[in-house]
Amino acid sequence: MPGWLTARFPKFTQDRLLLVVDLIGTFVFAVEGALAGIDAGLDVFGLLVLSFVTALGGGTIRDVLIDAIPPNSIRDWRYGATAFAGGGAVFFFHPLFERVPPHLMISLDAAGLALFAVAGMGKALEYGITPLLAIMMGAVTGAGGGTVRDVLLAQIPGVLHSDVYAAAALAGAVVVVVGLKMKMPRGLAMSLGAAGCFVFRMVAAWRHWNLPKVMVR
Repeated sequence: MPGWLTARFPKFTQDRLLLVVDLIGTFVFAVEGALAGIDAGLDVFGLLVLSFVTALGGGTIRDVLIDAIPPNSIRDWRYGATAFAGGGAVFFFHPLFERVPPHLMISLDAAGLALFAVAGMGKALEYGITPLLAIMMGAVTGAGGGTVRDVLLAQIPGVLHSDVYAAAALAGAVVVVVGLKMKMPRGLAMSLGAAGCFVFRMVAAWRHWNLPKVMVR
């Protein structure tokens, strides 16, 4: 692992910044998963399961791939508690959440994606993963939970066909790595990466950008 990354991401050390970012993203995605569960007509158990999977599925896949066993979602009670808190909030106060404007939900989703992308990439770097693969782990962390959620709901994962999603996560992770390479403080690099991912995702949703597709006649 390059020395310029080792100094900023000491191995096996998840500092307070990464933890806070991870938990905020967990709550945001849990709320989104619970709302999808309500739309699908799930009961309270199904809603909580979907909240947990949406919030922590991507991080669990990342931890398995980088050999961070057992995953944080199992080892640290705060992750599961945060995910269930988000799902429970939607269950008990769903009329309030249903009145949330669509553009606000898109903003929350973009914020969760940005937070997870930079936190996931940061943890991968801590475990000695090379920068290129760490960037990919950031995308997995951000988009993995939503993909598992869509599969459970028998839907084609939105990340595979709608707007720019995983690409925004990749872009944010790249910004973090470039910032660290330029000797930026870790907090600043992560903030810039999250901001870049958020802006990219919001503009893509607003302009309805999509990656190129094969045009079938």
